[in-house]
Amino acid sequence: MSEEKRQEEILEDIETISEDLPEVEAIAEEDSLEKQLADALADAAEQKDQMLRIAAEFDNYKKRMMREKSAALKYAGEPILREVLATVDNLERAIAQGEMEGIEAEQGLSSLREGVQLTLKSLVSTLEKFEVTSIESVGEAFDPTNHEALTMEPSDTVPANHILNEFEKGYQYKDRLLRAAKVIVSAGTKE
Repeated sequence: MSEEKRQEEILEDIETISEDLPEVEAIAEEDSLEKQLADALADAAEQKDQMLRIAAEFDNYKKRMMREKSAALKYAGEPILREVLATVDNLERAIAQGEMEGIEAEQGLSSLREGVQLTLKSLVSTLEKFEVTSIESVGEAFDPTNHEALTMEPSDTVPANHILNEFEKGYQYKDRLLRAAKVIVSAGTKE
């Protein structure tokens, strides 16, 4: 075979390979695109799964917080009630002391009074512990935001529109009025 003929055959082979090359490249490119699509779909599925898990966790968190808030509101007064139970115990002891037989009536009454005074002191200290304070009214000027006037009476010693007497004490819880004081207001001198 001649050298020329051989070169022609080589050129023909190169042309054939060149013609087939775009098809090979296209097939390789299609495989690459399919792989990329499969990877993207797998990634999207993973992201969706994570998002669903986070949404479920958040929903559970919200439900748990609502339950805890509800329980906290339901039992908010528990510490105060525990403190008041000690006062109930003291009152029961004072009543039992007053009912004892064989003790002179005067001594029993004195013990009962002393027990009730100690119980009142205990209850007042419990209220103060929870920032409940009484409103001092006698001798003060009448204030409709803190006092409820039951009646007016003339007085030579207390000026007009000042508290003459207190029928029921008023109380504040922190800076809020808990109960207004029920008072008798002075109408001034008898004229």
